[in-house]
Amino acid sequence: MSRHTTFAALAAVAALTLAGCGDNSADKTPVGSSSPSGGTSSSAPAVSGTINVFAAASLTGTFTQLGKDFEAAHPGVKVTFNFGGSSALAQQINQGAPADVFASAAPKNMDQVTDKGTPANFVKNTLEIAVPTGNPGKITGLKDFADKAKKIALCAPQVPCGAAADKVFKAAGITPQPDSLEQDVKAALTKVSLGEVDAALVYKTDVLSAKGKVDGIEFPEASKAVNEYPIATLSKAPNADGAKAFVDFVLSDKGKAVLTAAGFSAP
Repeated sequence: MSRHTTFAALAAVAALTLAGCGDNSADKTPVGSSSPSGGTSSSAPAVSGTINVFAAASLTGTFTQLGKDFEAAHPGVKVTFNFGGSSALAQQINQGAPADVFASAAPKNMDQVTDKGTPANFVKNTLEIAVPTGNPGKITGLKDFADKAKKIALCAPQVPCGAAADKVFKAAGITPQPDSLEQDVKAALTKVSLGEVDAALVYKTDVLSAKGKVDGIEFPEASKAVNEYPIATLSKAPNADGAKAFVDFVLSDKGKAVLTAAGFSAP
């Protein structure tokens, strides 16, 4: 075989090899598009950094758990919480506190925030009478809150649990005689668990969270003041992507399962 013939043969083999290795767009799935199996890769921005969540005190237990679950799903991300009375949290946000997410125990306090996105109601909660274990004060119902001989704790009227208490007392025609007005529902619950008061009006979820330390007494007027909880990202959130991802997580089936287990009901 001549040198020219050999060279031509080699060139033909090379051409066939290149053709076989060439790009065949029909057989490839671009990054981020649907795969042949029907799955899709996420187009959402990657979540990173710290997410600052301002949440009603009654959400302390559930949101702490949701924060841990969210961090486990997003390694390297940190979720920090500021729990307190919704009215105080709204004021802090309006004063420029670096918050990414706000979860309020009432729409009224969410409405007070000037920096919010579009809120979504995600759970409901109902008041219940909390008494120390064994009920040493012999509390039988809402009427005992008008007895000056009883030691009573209520939430301050500007916070959601206090506003809800006002509604049930008006519905029952009762004028309460509180010995203390607390700035959030957890403070009222603590008074009961320490035996400092005979009773307090708190949320059903708070009674459940303090099982073994307090007992709960239901009362019919509670249906007159059911609190709806809204959650929203803040338009000036330092971590906007993280804020949206956390809110989506709270609204997901996993989030709903944690909240339902704690005694919250669907909105």
